[in-house]
Amino acid sequence: MTESKAVSYGAATIVNAIATGKGAAFGIDLETKAFVELNNSGSIKAKIRNASREDTTLIKLCVRGVFDHFGVDYGAWVETESNIPIARGLKSSSAAANAVVLAVVDAVLKENPGLDKPSDLDMINLGVDAAVKARVTITGAFDDAAASFFGGFVVTDNIERRILRSGEMESLSVILFIPEEKIYTSEVDVGKTKLLRDGVELAWNEALNGNLFTALTLNGVLYAASLGQDPSVALAALDAGALAAGLCGKGPAVAALSRDDTNAVRAAWDSFDGSVIEAKTNNRHARILR
Repeated sequence: MTESKAVSYGAATIVNAIATGKGAAFGIDLETKAFVELNNSGSIKAKIRNASREDTTLIKLCVRGVFDHFGVDYGAWVETESNIPIARGLKSSSAAANAVVLAVVDAVLKENPGLDKPSDLDMINLGVDAAVKARVTITGAFDDAAASFFGGFVVTDNIERRILRSGEMESLSVILFIPEEKIYTSEVDVGKTKLLRDGVELAWNEALNGNLFTALTLNGVLYAASLGQDPSVALAALDAGALAAGLCGKGPAVAALSRDDTNAVRAAWDSFDGSVIEAKTNNRHARILR
């Protein structure tokens, strides 16, 4: 039966929405691709090509959500591949959900050309719904999903799933520090993050006012404190000249932004135990691959 391929991009945190329900994020040019083939088996099977031991529940729930949206009943085989590190706070789940939903929607519409295509926000919400059911998000990750899907930056109300401000990101280098440790959403102590919610609210208001660098750095310090993460990685990047630096999501990854040569930030991170990935800010939309 019908096949489809889609790609969605990574994202990084400006303001984590766990404490307040309001967040902000920006796109980065790491990516996740989804390959979908519909069939008549009645079952949904999935594989993550570069991380075969990771749970595929989110992928399957995305497929089921699209089928339910259209009122169709197919089987499906889905594979994803990604260069986004999993469970480090770099929105691997949001990118996967967006790519899978896009590909499945495209495949279903090829089989049923009379059906109406859902809007971009509808497709984002199908992925967010699946992420909530799969318990890979605390906040619904609407901010992450929107930044992954649309690129650029978004400032959102995750509870109401509204984008309050958005725009293109300046072309910047994104230097990512990736510790070996993984932190899954189920391990996060939500109560501790709410102890600093007033400070997080200040960071979110800075983002809403367009002060993205200030918001990112302030948010990173606050969440590092509440989640027991080491703030010295971000501080070292700032000392090396980064425009902004802070914890990505629930961590443990740290993102730093730079207009200049990234060597100074990389050198500042040499003494820390982890790897470094370089990316760029992304303003491209998630899309079908032909």
